[in-house]
Amino acid sequence: MAKSRIYKILNYCIATVWLINGLICKVLNVVPRHEEIISRITNVSNAKPLAIIIGILEIVMAIWILSGYKTKLNAIAQIVVIATMNVLEFFLVPDLLLWGKLNSVFAFLLILIIYLNEFYLKKLK
Repeated sequence: MAKSRIYKILNYCIATVWLINGLICKVLNVVPRHEEIISRITNVSNAKPLAIIIGILEIVMAIWILSGYKTKLNAIAQIVVIATMNVLEFFLVPDLLLWGKLNSVFAFLLILIIYLNEFYLKKLK
């Protein structure tokens, strides 16, 4: 399979992760655990509005990925957001995470995929 095809497929997969987390988990609140995580980290009793805002921002991230606009900046933004979010969750709410502290391994793998896709595979296409 050509490198450019792998790059495009990974871009769609990464955008889908953001879209599902934003729309399904936060905006539609299909996974209420996300609201509880936000509530505990921010120390806010009603985290629903904040969850919706974060969800919308995640949907915007998915759109940004698919737009192809400033892809390097986008990849860096994704990496910073994922790393920050996961460090906070690791220390503040590990009991609410789907895989507990093991979530950080999956976050690292996603960061690695984003990095390799943008800074390695894109150059080869």
